[in-house]
Amino acid sequence: QLQASGGGLVQAGDSLRLSCAASGRTFTNYGFGWFRQAPGKERESVAAVSWNLGTTGYAESVKGRFTISRDKAKNTVYLQMNGLKPEDTAVYYCAAQRAYGSSSFIFWGQGTLVTVSS
Repeated sequence: QLQASGGGLVQAGDSLRLSCAASGRTFTNYGFGWFRQAPGKERESVAAVSWNLGTTGYAESVKGRFTISRDKAKNTVYLQMNGLKPEDTAVYYCAAQRAYGSSSFIFWGQGTLVTVSS
C-alpha cells in the first residue's frame, strides 16, 4: 500500500515536500517513482529512486529543482520540490515497481494535488 501526502497550494518559487508511505511488503530491489498528471494532459514520470542503492533519475523538466529520496527506516519516499513553477501544477502520484528501471509500476498510491500560483 502506498499513501501519498504533502500537496497543497503554493506560490511560484516556493517549496513543497511530498511523502509516500509504503507498507505491506519488503522492498528489496524495488523502485519507487513519482508521476504527475496535469489537467488535460497525460501522466508523466517525474522522478524515480531505487530502494536498495538510492539511484535516482529525473525528468528534464524538474532536474535541478526536485530531489527524490527514500528513508528505509520509515519506509517512506520523498519528493522535495524547490523553485516551483505554475507548470508544475498537477496531481502527483507515487508508485512502485518490483525492480528498479526494469519493470512496470504496478503499485500506485492515491494522488496528492499540487497547485502553484503565479
